[in-house]
Amino acid sequence: MDKRKVIMAYRRGFITIQECAQILGVDSLQIMGLVDDPEPEPNNKSRTAKKHSVNG
Repeated sequence: MDKRKVIMAYRRGFITIQECAQILGVDSLQIMGLVDDPEPEPNNKSRTAKKHSVNG
């Protein structure tokens, strides 16, 4: 399952922080770092790949 979807489900109140950690397979300290991080851009890798293919 996509990590971003699990974190968004937690942020929207559909699952608890413990359930979120269990789904992602991390401990309670690690999950706090994941949910506190700003949401990464979903297409960040594809932009980098396009940039390299155009320039290279």
